Amino acid sequence: MSRAFTQDGQEGEDAQVLPERPVSSERNLVTARGLAMIEAELRQARSLFATAEAAGDRIGMGNASRDIRYWATRRATAEQMVPGAGDRGVRFGMAVTLHYPDGRERLWRIVGEDEADAAHGRISHVSPLAKALFGKDVGDEIRLGPQEAEIVAIDITPEPN
Repeated sequence: MSRAFTQDGQEGEDAQVLPERPVSSERNLVTARGLAMIEAELRQARSLFATAEAAGDRIGMGNASRDIRYWATRRATAEQMVPGAGDRGVRFGMAVTLHYPDGRERLWRIVGEDEADAAHGRISHVSPLAKALFGKDVGDEIRLGPQEAEIVAIDITPEPN
């Protein structure tokens, strides 16, 4: 390993600069919340770099630089999208309530890749579920693998930041 990427006294240990974060080839669609998140991540990475630089931590500087490159690219390519009241069918930024045959209902909001978090009901616009929902309307059914669901509500209200 190059000495430039290790701290003094760190040779032979596991300290290393992490590999580059891959940038998606998909359009970088974002909600207002997603854009704010990207900007916060970029500020955080710059702060971590400054802290690492002040401490002479070359590993920390390298890792923070990696994150700065990633988030700066995501910010530069971000396309903020806002669903309109006149939009027909499911679109980016909308929240969709699905009713499953077993009686469950689940709300899914279609968001950008960086803000996707299925545990909190946010799915990426490039996910199979989002792709199955695009263009559909209330009353339409979707099938994703063995599961079926009916769209029972669509909401264009943006998610709070």
